[in-house]
Amino acid sequence: MTKQEVIDLLEDSRHSKVKVAIVDIDGVLRGKFMHISKFISALKTGFGFCDVVFGWDMADESYDNAKVTGWHTGYPDAPARIDVATFRQIPWEEDLPFFLADFSRENKDEETVGPRALLKRVQHKAEQLGFTPFFSQEFEWFNFKQKSEELYQKGFQNIQPLTEGMFGYSILRASENSAFFHDLFDLLERFNVPLEGLHTETGPGVYEAAIQYSEVIEAADRAALFKTGVKEIGYKHGIIASFMAKQNSVLPGCSGHIHQSLWDADKKQNLFYDAEAEDHISPLMQSYIAGQLHCLPYMLPMLAPTINSYKRLVEGAWAPTTLTWAVDNRTTALRALPHGEKSCRLETRVVGSDVNPYLAMAACLASGLYGIEQKMKLETPKTIGNGYEDLQNGSLPSNLWEATQKMKNSSLMMELFGEEFVDHFTRSREWEWRQFMKEVTDWETKRYFEII
Repeated sequence: MTKQEVIDLLEDSRHSKVKVAIVDIDGVLRGKFMHISKFISALKTGFGFCDVVFGWDMADESYDNAKVTGWHTGYPDAPARIDVATFRQIPWEEDLPFFLADFSRENKDEETVGPRALLKRVQHKAEQLGFTPFFSQEFEWFNFKQKSEELYQKGFQNIQPLTEGMFGYSILRASENSAFFHDLFDLLERFNVPLEGLHTETGPGVYEAAIQYSEVIEAADRAALFKTGVKEIGYKHGIIASFMAKQNSVLPGCSGHIHQSLWDADKKQNLFYDAEAEDHISPLMQSYIAGQLHCLPYMLPMLAPTINSYKRLVEGAWAPTTLTWAVDNRTTALRALPHGEKSCRLETRVVGSDVNPYLAMAACLASGLYGIEQKMKLETPKTIGNGYEDLQNGSLPSNLWEATQKMKNSSLMMELFGEEFVDHFTRSREWEWRQFMKEVTDWETKRYFEII
């Protein structure tokens, strides 16, 4: 829809307000309601949105190390731009109009720390090279029979899962909570976040959903709105959805795998597929894989952004630990799926469900394009068998601090994402590490309290 078509629709709407949201550095939607008249004015001229969304963490605690904003700047309003292409209606809120905005600047080559603006810049680079990136994301997550106030009353302990037992791909467990299950599929479809599939995953109360693929900005929008949409639909059913990467030490973690392919500018040919090549993997796809393997150790915080992310990246838990690739192998970091001309794609399995989709997709795309531009050869042999034992190309960093330092000191990351973003993002991850390190955990108390 054009801007004028949106304005005409809103002026004729039965609603007096619109919901607008911006995604922060952690992938959390920050937004507000706007009166229709104020919103229409903002469509024409832009509007101010407090830049504190880049000055605090997901718990609203202000960073003490940020440069882009803080007490030293007074947390001013930053000019935000509403993207009319994101128009949706929220079916679980009486079809309330909804839009995404971001802090994109008029000059696309200027830097900004906004996640959506960063992905736009990387997409623009792909288009300059003659590619149309198609992406999609899939998520695993836990569901609990709780309300928000109960979580705090219980101190987030001993909360009740939606279902008991290990029931992956279970028709029975899906039927047990069929109203919630069907609402997820049907309401998200109406919200323009169409699912390709939805099923139970192994673990108590665990679901998995694959979102239908689309061009990369729309794919990231869908992924970000999926997470919030699942939570809001869950509220209607007395259910809390959690996208933590690792709920506990016993159960498998929750992934956020990203699927990606490059098509030609006309969107007619999948450039990753080559019927004559080995495994049908085109030279272009080989360079894309090589670039991503090369960049993975340095861009890892964009794929695994929290302390908890690295608890998922352990051997034998359906998440990778090594810098590996293979054809249709779920133990490697990169899983090539070259089985058909239309469906040929790369799956990046490092990504967890706790990720910011814009940053993760920007990282995947930028690193793949780097490999193509550098004409990199895929010299790392594909893994045959157990990827956890394949150490020929090394391992992933083992915690957020280690990963952040590799990114912070990488000139390549600054080249791909800009100095302003890399500086701000790594400062935010260092803050996250410091918040964790000053806490005394239950594990420490149980281990040291009595015996030492």
